[in-house]
Amino acid sequence: MTASRSPLLDPTWRYVEKATLDDFRAADWALLNAQRAPYYSDQQARQALRLLAASSEDPGFGYQVNNFRHCVQAATLAMQDGRDEEYVVMALLHDIGFVACPSTHGEFAAQLLAPYISDANTWLLERHMYFQAIHCRELPGTDRYVRDRWRGHPAFEATAEFVAKYDQNTISPSLPEAPLAVFEPMVHRVFARTPRQRPLPP
Repeated sequence: MTASRSPLLDPTWRYVEKATLDDFRAADWALLNAQRAPYYSDQQARQALRLLAASSEDPGFGYQVNNFRHCVQAATLAMQDGRDEEYVVMALLHDIGFVACPSTHGEFAAQLLAPYISDANTWLLERHMYFQAIHCRELPGTDRYVRDRWRGHPAFEATAEFVAKYDQNTISPSLPEAPLAVFEPMVHRVFARTPRQRPLPP
């Protein structure tokens, strides 16, 4: 089998001619970093959208709509309510990891968007799955009031509102669903923001 390199996004770019990071030198890092920023600018939003779009035809396990349609419904309602672009994108991607990492999907979405959105919206994404419990009256093994541990936080009410208006109720085939293409420019604009530096994990 012949080894082949992956193509570069821009045919004028160059490869780093080293096979391990241990061997990289300053000039190699300079080359890589010069190409990194335009690469992310072109690809990051596209890859996030592809990740969501890949689930558009997925089967479900009992909800009347699959996770893709749930996300699109949430974003559509948020857009119809006149929410700002960041909020609409957050609604679109809030459950992007719902199937791949169900028990931590809130954190997954938060980490994806955190460099580009407000701290309040990041907090909302991290915890929205717990706030949903208040709406699950007879779900066995669920503490319906788990959200109360965060009561008093500045983003508490906004998170409760998001879950009530755009999460727990966007599971019906009768709800409006804008085409994903409607949201694509918004996603690109959010990811085009200068990313904020995030603290190192503890």
